Amino acid sequence: MGLSAEAIGAGLEHVAGIEPAIAKALKVAGQPEPRIRETGYRTLLRTIVGQQVSVAAAASVWRKLEAELGQDMNPHELLARDFDALRACGLSRQKQGYARSLCELVACGEINFDSLPADDEEAIAELTRIKGIGRWSAEIYLLFAEGRPDIWPAGDLAVQAGIGKILGLAERPSEKDTRALSEPWSPHRGAVAIFTWHCYNNPAL
Repeated sequence: MGLSAEAIGAGLEHVAGIEPAIAKALKVAGQPEPRIRETGYRTLLRTIVGQQVSVAAAASVWRKLEAELGQDMNPHELLARDFDALRACGLSRQKQGYARSLCELVACGEINFDSLPADDEEAIAELTRIKGIGRWSAEIYLLFAEGRPDIWPAGDLAVQAGIGKILGLAERPSEKDTRALSEPWSPHRGAVAIFTWHCYNNPAL
């Protein structure tokens, strides 16, 4: 589950050996804390619940869903509820569509979170079959829940800004440039991604 502190440290140490700017930032900012989420469909359901609402609002909806469906959040239980029952928990029509897409794929065995493809791009393609789950959400799941070491969410604005800050770039790099910049750091880009979030708002850098 997620990249451990040891794995993050080892990854950053390797990349710092080939990228002086990261070595310098690491001395100033220190090592980031791990970011770990549980594996399984509940984490992506929670991602759907949290889309475009505050943390507090998402937590409120999640509590209501747990009360309605049970702690296990069995996908069959969600699929058995009608529109009004899920609406009462705080799920909009759109989010209900996303949640049902996720639960249907899990319930019929089309997506098995215990055996996602080992290839990162294939795993991302599998997860983005779920309505409402785009590339960024899939990458975050694979990095925070599965701890895949080379996930690099180049479309994340904070990753772009963070790496731009670390490398001393004049402006935030585009997604394409952010992806290109990271190539020499493979297969440890997950640790660097976590480090960019750590550095993003660090006033010492």
